[in-house]
Amino acid sequence: MKQIFPTSSAPPSDAPERISNLPDTAMVFAAGLGSRMRPLTDATPKPLVSVAGRTLIDRNLDALAEAGVETAVVNVHHLADQIEAHLTDRKRPHIFISDERARLLDQGGGIKKALPFFHDAPFLICNTDAFWASHAFRNLLSLAAAWNDELMDANLLLAPTDASVGVDWSGDFDLDASGRIVKHAEARRAAYVYTGVGIIKPQLFGGVKEDVFRLAPFLFAAAAKGRLFGVVSQGLWCHVGTVAAIKQAETAIAAGER
Repeated sequence: MKQIFPTSSAPPSDAPERISNLPDTAMVFAAGLGSRMRPLTDATPKPLVSVAGRTLIDRNLDALAEAGVETAVVNVHHLADQIEAHLTDRKRPHIFISDERARLLDQGGGIKKALPFFHDAPFLICNTDAFWASHAFRNLLSLAAAWNDELMDANLLLAPTDASVGVDWSGDFDLDASGRIVKHAEARRAAYVYTGVGIIKPQLFGGVKEDVFRLAPFLFAAAAKGRLFGVVSQGLWCHVGTVAAIKQAETAIAAGER
């Protein structure tokens, strides 16, 4: 793990008032190959793809900073030098690079490598292939406000499947009356899609011997124990997993601004 530039530990003067449950640190996933976006991602890493004039990774890091998150651990692999160079001048949040150039670890493995950085405290996770066109930092604050350490192993931000952009699958989850995430019946469309953002406990990964592994099975295990919860987010959520989805997201943003 390396910090790519020196920063002060003091919060910036314009940082929002912190919510007590808001984690100090986020794990930002930026190491993927972006295979579904080829040939664009042959030369540009997916986190640096621009939508309506802003890169995907900046949209997410800006939301984290606005919510008051102090530090982001960003893992890199594909075209890693470009991502590091792009982040060099960023002042908020503080950036630490988790270098996966030698071996892509998948999301679970990426978290395991970064575990010492989280000091056994819950942390945020954040994909870089999706964003909210509005309300992004407010959704993070709502997620943190709903966190209950006694009841939860993970708490995920969800978006309505049918009202989101770029969702080319049948959604991910339903919610019960208590806010617990339940797996939807395969025969129908799920009410909600996982936005790639959540709060998770590092203890979920204790004792894992593998270095390369997926995150999803750990979330499903938490759900089976009744310890996976969800918060429905506000605002337009856009998933940008293909080249075609870039235009879809830009069209939706432009329509919302009119």
